[in-house]
Amino acid sequence: MKPGVVKTEVAEERPTPPATAVGGGGGGSGSSAPAQLIELSSSDSDSDGDVGGSAKRARLAAGGSGSGKRARVSVPPGFLDLLPAPPPPPSSPSRSATKQFWKAGDYDGKPVGIPEQPASSASGLEHVRVHPKFLHSNATSHKWALGALAELLDNSLDEVRNGATFVNIDILENSRDKTRMLLVEDNGGGMDPEKMRHCMSLGYSAKSQLANTIGQYGNGFKTSTMRLGADVLVFSRSCGEGKRPTQSIGMLSYTFLRSTGKEDIVVPMIDYEKNKLNWTRKVRSTFPDWNTSLQTIIMWSPYRTEAELLEQFSSIKEHGTRVIIYNLWEDDQGDLELDFDADVNDIQLRGGNRDEKNIEMAKQYPNSKHFLTYRHSLRSYASILYLRVPDAFQMILRGKEIEHHNIVTDMMLKKEVTYRPVATNGLPKDSNMVAEVTIGFVKDAKHHVDVQGFNVYHRNRLIKPFWRVWTAAGSGGRGVIGVLEANFIEPAHDKQDFERTTLLSRLEQRLIQMQKDYWSGNAHRIGYVGARSFRNSEIGEEYSLEGQQPSPGHSGKDYPKQHSVGKSYSGLGKKNHKSKQAEKSARTKRSAKSILHGLSDTSDDSDSEFVGTPSLSSRAHILSAHRKHFQNGNTTLATPLSNGSTEKEQNANGDRHSIDDHEAIIKQLRDENSSLKERLLSVEESMSQELVMEQDKIKSLTERLEDLERQLETATKEQDALIDIFSEERSRRDEEEENLREKLKEQSSTIQELLEKLNAAKKGQKV
Repeated sequence: MKPGVVKTEVAEERPTPPATAVGGGGGGSGSSAPAQLIELSSSDSDSDGDVGGSAKRARLAAGGSGSGKRARVSVPPGFLDLLPAPPPPPSSPSRSATKQFWKAGDYDGKPVGIPEQPASSASGLEHVRVHPKFLHSNATSHKWALGALAELLDNSLDEVRNGATFVNIDILENSRDKTRMLLVEDNGGGMDPEKMRHCMSLGYSAKSQLANTIGQYGNGFKTSTMRLGADVLVFSRSCGEGKRPTQSIGMLSYTFLRSTGKEDIVVPMIDYEKNKLNWTRKVRSTFPDWNTSLQTIIMWSPYRTEAELLEQFSSIKEHGTRVIIYNLWEDDQGDLELDFDADVNDIQLRGGNRDEKNIEMAKQYPNSKHFLTYRHSLRSYASILYLRVPDAFQMILRGKEIEHHNIVTDMMLKKEVTYRPVATNGLPKDSNMVAEVTIGFVKDAKHHVDVQGFNVYHRNRLIKPFWRVWTAAGSGGRGVIGVLEANFIEPAHDKQDFERTTLLSRLEQRLIQMQKDYWSGNAHRIGYVGARSFRNSEIGEEYSLEGQQPSPGHSGKDYPKQHSVGKSYSGLGKKNHKSKQAEKSARTKRSAKSILHGLSDTSDDSDSEFVGTPSLSSRAHILSAHRKHFQNGNTTLATPLSNGSTEKEQNANGDRHSIDDHEAIIKQLRDENSSLKERLLSVEESMSQELVMEQDKIKSLTERLEDLERQLETATKEQDALIDIFSEERSRRDEEEENLREKLKEQSSTIQELLEKLNAAKKGQKV
């Protein structure tokens, strides 16, 4: 007898596959599974290569009649399951696959050295209909690896409302290839099977409807994990919220999808359910599908058996989530992008984000440490990542707690400013649209360290660290830092910037103005020269005003303090009248020679000695003295000199030449005075415009208040009218009800009389 067809027969539909007790929660046996039957048939005409024989076997399998012997044999559960494909080298990319993140998206979806599994073996796996390339392109939103790690910290902090008290970031070793893996775990509420599938799906987020949570787009977990490594395993245990406790394992593996040439994002997931003391397999579709998911996870994960997978739940206790990222990305030199060796208590970045000069400066200036190191150090960045951290919550990095830090403690000369964004119509959009800005100098600013910028938070999360809004050509703004929480502007998907909206542009302009105002009023207090605008009524004592301020193209140190009029313009005369000095000096010498020797003023002889004109630094005082001399009308003759000329004649000639020399300075003073008047008028005009705007705003608010009062009065009148209508309606209804009651009583009396008459008539008939 030749072997015949092997066929599965089930007497009735199997709603529940076998639930075998598994490790991780104790031993025991699960519920019994329905028996599986196979039918063996044989016939002399059967042949492996005969088409007719195949058709006959098909008819026999369908239950039709046929010659031959038939027998039914019971087999154990799982005996007829499909055998898994031969395993490829697990948890390691194929030889042609790149280990660099920015090159990982270059593949066409065809298998790379490994034949694709049959469609039937993957048809029941949990998956979303998105091409695997999207995982890589979606993760490129994170240009900065520490920004991706921050997304995972956000998820853990959001679990505080579910009881989370810590998040632990550490490194593990892959037992298969001895490479390093990244671990992020917390003791939050965990995820049940449904939430686990939402977590692995794209764009699903229940947090957007919850207050005091950071996540809102449902995309952070996928983008962050795929930015840090090619593969991720998620272990999560949930108390069940009134149901049985569950634990789930999910794998999002770019290596698996790329190596098998998948054209969909296949996400193997398996679930377990606690039945009293034992954890049993929880099957959503069929047991073969569950088993295929398990085999796929074992094949492409760092763990070789189901028992090794379940061991990961031993650190979760009753509830929580454990995320393991492996096959971490490498840089162009073949080193891991994440540096685990530079500091045993930190995770740092290599490459362009790391500046050795800043690291040395951070040791010298501790109050500026976070500004100098947050770009490459996770410990430094995570310490300022949140504006507020719950007292009962800890962030632990490689065995050491991350100390929360608010950069307000690094400030001196602090000032608080309230910013309220205003709409185009002059009215606030929302009473909650307000930002309290704390601005000040970093305590190391006295050393003139180039540290500046605003830490802008959104819903407690740092979005723009040390945002440099004002970039001056010189030292303007140096040392000024600030902190604010702006919940009225929306962050970008990577939470490293804000959406470019009108509100953001207005905030930026306001912060620039804040920093400029603070700098101009306080820079002199930390040693910057020429940054303060002095205000004095007597120009002869201190002449500075706004004209003394450095131009945008020069730093304050280029402008020394100037107090007297003569000192203010000593350099100005040298620069603007240098070309005229030689001519005036020669003319003065010729005039002096003509006076002393009787020569004409046009003589070219300049050999005689003559004291040059006074320096420009003392011209203002000379000018003042001469003006007093002429105003007093002094005509007294001087004592004759030995050369025959009088002192008065020499003074007259000297005065005339001094006045000639100072005409340009006087003109310059008048021009400066005119310029200052124009600027004053401009400031007054600007202030008047602002005053008009404020008046318009007050008027608009007053009109709005009056309108609301009118609306309230109208509503009150309508309410009174409705009350009157309801009262009238109630009275009418009560009256109608009373009438109906009277009619009902009359009808009842009539019915009673008729019944009595009917009874009397019946009695009369009987008699």
